[in-house]
Parts: sequence; structure tokens; C-alpha cells
Amino acid sequence: MRKKRDGWDQRFGHVSGMLKTNIWSEDKPRVMLHAVSVGEVNALRSMVPELAKQAHVIVSTTTDTGLARAQSLFGSIDSCDVVRYPLDCSWMVHRFLDVVHPDVVGLVELEVWPNFIKLCTKRGIQVGIINGRLSARSFKGYRKLRWALRSTFGRLKFACVQDQDYGDRIIAMGVSEGKVRITGSMKWDSIDTSVHAIPSDRAREIAREMGVDLDRPIIVVGSTGPGEEALVDQACPKDVQVIIAPRKTDRFEEAAESVPGCVRRSTRELRAGATRFMLDTIGELSSIYEIADLVIIGRSFFDLYGSDPIEPAAHAKAIIIGPANSDFSQAIELLTKANAIQVVDRQELKSKVSALLDDPEARASMGARARSCVIAQQGASQIHMQVLVDHALGAH
Repeated sequence: MRKKRDGWDQRFGHVSGMLKTNIWSEDKPRVMLHAVSVGEVNALRSMVPELAKQAHVIVSTTTDTGLARAQSLFGSIDSCDVVRYPLDCSWMVHRFLDVVHPDVVGLVELEVWPNFIKLCTKRGIQVGIINGRLSARSFKGYRKLRWALRSTFGRLKFACVQDQDYGDRIIAMGVSEGKVRITGSMKWDSIDTSVHAIPSDRAREIAREMGVDLDRPIIVVGSTGPGEEALVDQACPKDVQVIIAPRKTDRFEEAAESVPGCVRRSTRELRAGATRFMLDTIGELSSIYEIADLVIIGRSFFDLYGSDPIEPAAHAKAIIIGPANSDFSQAIELLTKANAIQVVDRQELKSKVSALLDDPEARASMGARARSCVIAQQGASQIHMQVLVDHALGAH
């Protein structure tokens, strides 16, 4: 089923009605951060509140889910507005820039649209990449269009990337080597690593509303893809509570049908003795990770490319992930070296789940190592913030 998009007037550049403040009234530089969807928005969690103390921040997003997440995270910050990113048509971009008029734009991870970057450059607005990543898989597609995109990449003023491999690929696309800086990933910073023996009030509230018993073992399966709901349903013991959170909103119905009898969060239904639950909502997975005894990371057991393990790692959880995880290879490599994650295939999943459920000490040790690994990697957000402020002040 084709996903319906909302906000077409805003996508055409009509975003003035989305601003809660007059951005011209503040004597601050204006920093725009473009985060395509939920994952990129989440990476900004620790940086935006701090950046808003020094600049007026405009967070733009492309997807409806990204917009909703950005509004929930940053909507209450006085010196921050959340808007939709325009379609890459010149007159739409002109209209958008006339309203937002940033001094500098940070593209989170990588979202390079030729007209937007060209028109920003003409207006003297500096554009660069923060938290940059370009996977080997994505690079194959970009490389085919290198002849058309080289000038666009060449206009970028800076590129703060997560590791050297990403940096090499971005240089190959046309960014000069002197503009590339290895800064690590902001996702390590975006999670609260303070471990609480008792889950937060929000986590306990969600569990109570779903009928989840916090005194019994809980497996949380995050960001699942096609086929994985049925896989984990079969792999996890029937008497153990399993909370499955599909990655895509348009798969909620399909996912629920794959786990017959599951209690769906959206229905607010309570069913005594239930052991299978479906988290078919947006923005609650982070809280649910807090109550997990074991976490399984989805989109990694079939033909997709993995999901982000950093959040449950920061919550000091034992983590299992499948072998199809190339989109998050850097984080998984670091966690694997720390003996803080288990990479298993479909055939091993049932036995590995049972072994960890039977060994609370092993789970606790894995979780502690995972949290320590996250803490050791933190600091990229502060670097990116300083880069953005320096460029904004130079243009302001």
C-alpha cells in the first residue's frame, strides 16, 4: 500500500505558519539542521537544546514521522522551530529560504539535494554535512551519478563524518579532502546513559497500559522488518513476554497478523495472561527498551541492512542482532569488540535467546559492557555544534 504524505503546501515551501517565533527578532545566528526522518532526528537529541542557547535553531524534516518526532523533542524549546523540508524545485526552495533564511545548514548524515545546495550557495548560506555517513551500499548508487553530483558535493563547506571509510567515499563524490573531518557519531551522544534500577515513570506507564508484567521476563524486539515478527514469535519461549516494535508504520497491520493474538498498543486493550505484544505507535520504543531483560534488533535477519543498536546499548541491555546489519557496521563492530552484542543467524536465534534468558549474570555483564562502550564513544555532538556555530557566526 502506498504511503500517504501530508503537508503538501508546506513541502511547496509555505512554512511560515509552522514557525512559533519570529526568527528575525532574535539577535542570534540562525542554524538549520536537516534531519530526514526519525533516526536522524533522534541523533540531534543532545545537541539541539545546547545549540539553542547560542543560536536560533530550525530543524527541518522530510517524513511525517520525522516531523512528529522533532516536534515532540524540540517543540518546547523557545529558540527552536520545526519545519518541513521543501521539495527540490527552485521556486519552492526560494520560498522556503525566504522564510527560514539560515546562516548555516547542517545536513544530518547525508541528504544532498542539488537545487537546495546551489541556491544556498548563491545566497551566501554555508552548507555542510554533520554526522556524515555513506554506506558501501549507498555509495554504489551515488557513484553512478557522480558525474551529475560532483559539483553539488563540491559546494559543501564542511563534512564532519563518522569514520574514515565514510570520509573516503564523500571525498570520492567531490568534497575536497581539506573539508572532511572525522568526528564520530552523534548517535552515541543522543541517549541518556544513566542507568536506573527502576524504569522511568513513562516506561512503567506504557507497560501498565499494555498489560505487561514487569515482574516477569521481557524481550523487546525493536525495528522489525518483513518476516521477522513471525521469526521472533517462534524463537522466543511462549511463556515469556515479547514486545515487538515494527520499524515502518505502514507495516503495523501486516506485522500484527504475523503474530496472532498479540495485544496491540494502539487499541489500549488489556488481556490477562498475554505474552505477545505489538508496539504499533511512534516514539515509545526508547521507553520500552528500559523494561527489557533482552533486546533483539530487527531488520537484520533477512534481506534488509540492520537497525541501530546504540539506544538499548546505552540502556545497558543485552543485545542480539542478525547478520544483515551493514548499515550499522561501525557501531556493531565496536560493540562486538567490547563483547557487548551477539550476532546470530536465524537458525541460532532460538538457542541464543534461551541461553541468555537462563543466565541473568551474562545478560547483566553484556549490558554493562554495552553501556561502557557507548560512553567511550561520546563527544561528537559537541564537536559538530562548535563547527556549526563557528560557520554561523562567520556568516551572521
